[in-house]
Amino acid sequence: MHKKTLAICLSFTLLFSAPFLTGCSGSTSSAKSDNSTSMSLGSSKSKNHSDDKKRTTIKEYLLPSASGSVVYGNDIVSIDASNISEGYVMIKHQGGVDKVKLQITTPDGTTYSYTLAIGSFEAFPLSGGDGNYHIDILEHAYDNMYAVAFSQDINVTLNDEFRPYLYPNQYVWFTQDYKAVSYAASLSEKSSNDLDYVEQVYSYVIENISYDEELAQNVQADYLPDIDRTMDTKKGICFDYASLMSAMLRSQGIPTKLVVGYSGDAYHAWISVYLTEIGWIDNIIEFDGREWSLIDPTLAANNSSKSVAKYVGDGSNYTVKYSY
Repeated sequence: MHKKTLAICLSFTLLFSAPFLTGCSGSTSSAKSDNSTSMSLGSSKSKNHSDDKKRTTIKEYLLPSASGSVVYGNDIVSIDASNISEGYVMIKHQGGVDKVKLQITTPDGTTYSYTLAIGSFEAFPLSGGDGNYHIDILEHAYDNMYAVAFSQDINVTLNDEFRPYLYPNQYVWFTQDYKAVSYAASLSEKSSNDLDYVEQVYSYVIENISYDEELAQNVQADYLPDIDRTMDTKKGICFDYASLMSAMLRSQGIPTKLVVGYSGDAYHAWISVYLTEIGWIDNIIEFDGREWSLIDPTLAANNSSKSVAKYVGDGSNYTVKYSY
């Protein structure tokens, strides 16, 4: 039902600006030394990996859609839940206000907050697994006050636990027309297997994208990555590093989480990757087919491999708050 009850003052400034205004790398960052090299991902051509094999390159890409078979809403809000089993929901607000926020509360009670575009469907991940999700659409009233425009509960059973981390979403957006996706396919063609492909993407990102200090100091609270812009400008903040690498890996069928949380004392964005192969990334991260493995491209692009290895370690320096 449509409701227009005034919501309490929501701390959207904290929720949306904290990850991307802290400098992303915390106290571990330093300028890359002249003698530092990009981190090798090590064993992609060892441990039963043959140099003459090639991975299967994906040519048809997953794309979220608002197919209209299950829709909740009113005259101004549409929540298309037709494909929730694939790990995403499509949401649209028709306008009439200057700002719209979205909150999705997962089955474990974690609330994810987003800024909604006006007038078009956007995809949002159902990253809490199976269970009941609560969705609130909130319209800007005045100052930092928002009013609930529409609420809906949806019950989700995923076809596959990895689906939310294979599709594009608002934070990791791409289509087959994106330059980054085309380049990802070209890297896949040169890769012997999935682990080798992750190495190729990782090396490309940390060797070609530099940290944008100016953007980090001036980024707005509702900032969204644009992976082709990042490729064109060759710079970005931690959010951009993580989004670009996530998109390149997802587009080639590698389940990848864009993760936001704490790296030491700094609010930060990085990625976690899942592979069924066995291998080591520079003796830092093990892909054992059972757990997600942490990769921090922002840290690697701005520090020597030795310092990255020391800091990343077993991942205990990282605390996950949200996965997209």
